[in-house]
Amino acid sequence: MRILQVDGESAGQRLDNFLLRHLKGVPKTHVYRIIRSGEVRLNRGRASADARVAAGDQVRVPPVRMAPLQEEDGARAAPPREFPILLEDEHLIALDKPAGVAVHGGSGVSFGVIEQLRRARPGAKFLELVHRLDRETSGILLVAKRRSALTQLQEQFRGRSTGKTYLALVAGQWPEARRVIDTPLHKYLQADGERRVRVTTADDPDAMRALTLVRVRERLAPRPAEELPAMSLLEVTIKTGRTHQIRVHLASNGHGIVGDDKYGDFDLNRRVHRQGLRRMFLHAWRLQFDHPATGERTTLHAELPADLSAFLAPSAP
Repeated sequence: MRILQVDGESAGQRLDNFLLRHLKGVPKTHVYRIIRSGEVRLNRGRASADARVAAGDQVRVPPVRMAPLQEEDGARAAPPREFPILLEDEHLIALDKPAGVAVHGGSGVSFGVIEQLRRARPGAKFLELVHRLDRETSGILLVAKRRSALTQLQEQFRGRSTGKTYLALVAGQWPEARRVIDTPLHKYLQADGERRVRVTTADDPDAMRALTLVRVRERLAPRPAEELPAMSLLEVTIKTGRTHQIRVHLASNGHGIVGDDKYGDFDLNRRVHRQGLRRMFLHAWRLQFDHPATGERTTLHAELPADLSAFLAPSAP
C-alpha cells in the first residue's frame, strides 16, 4: 500500500487527475477502476473520481504495476491537436470544443481534448481542465495554464458566479412563460452500467438541486416536406452544473433536445438524421467569469458550428 500526500500545488485537483499525475505508466482505465472499486482511499474514506483533494490530504493507493512510460496508453496515444482559440493569455485558454470529442480520457475513452492539447504543447508546464462538457456538446471550454488560475476559476464554478448559457434546439413550442426549472435530479446506473439522470423530489435522499433558466430565442415552423415538427431554439442558462442537467430538465418538461440519443425523441432523431443533423443540438454558446488575474468580468461567445447552423438554415426566412 502506498500513501500519497497532497501538497499545496495539487490542492483543488480532482482525485482522478491527482492520481494520473502521480501514477505515471498506469493505464487510465486501471486508475478509474481502483477508484470505483474503493481501493483508493482519500483520508481513509472512499471517494469518487471527481472529489477535490486539499493540501494535507492523504491518498492511499493499492499496489499497481507501473509500466514503462513509453507504454502508457492515454496521453502517449493522443495525437497532438490544437483547437480553435477564443481567448488565450498566460493564465488560461478558452477554446471552442468540437462535438464528438471527449474533454479527457478515461471510462473507455483513450484520450480527449486535454491530452491532445498537452501533446501539441510539450513545452507547457501546466495545462488542466477548469470544467467539463459532455462529449456530444460543442462550445466554450476553459483550460488553466497556472495552478492559481485553476483554483480561482474552479471556485467561481462551485460558487455559481459564472454565467453559462447554452443554445439548445428542442421539439415543439416551448411555453414562453416557462422560464425557470427548479427540479432536483438523481443520478443512477442502468443494468448495463451506463450512467443516467432523472428528475426526482426534494425528499429523495440522493436529490441534487438543479436550477435552469430558459429563454426562447427563436421559434421554428414545421417543415412538412422533411417530416419535421415545430421546434424551439432556446437560450439555456444553468445555475448549477449537474450531470446531464439541461438534457433532463428540458426532456422532463416534454421538450427533449433534438438529436439527444439518451433522453430525446428517438423517432424524431431518425428524421433529423436524414436531414443532416448527426448529433445532439446542444452548444455551449456563452460563458461569463471573472478573470483569475485581473478580476475583470469576461464574456466569451462561441458561435454555432456549421452543422448546427446548416440544420437551422432551411427555416430561415
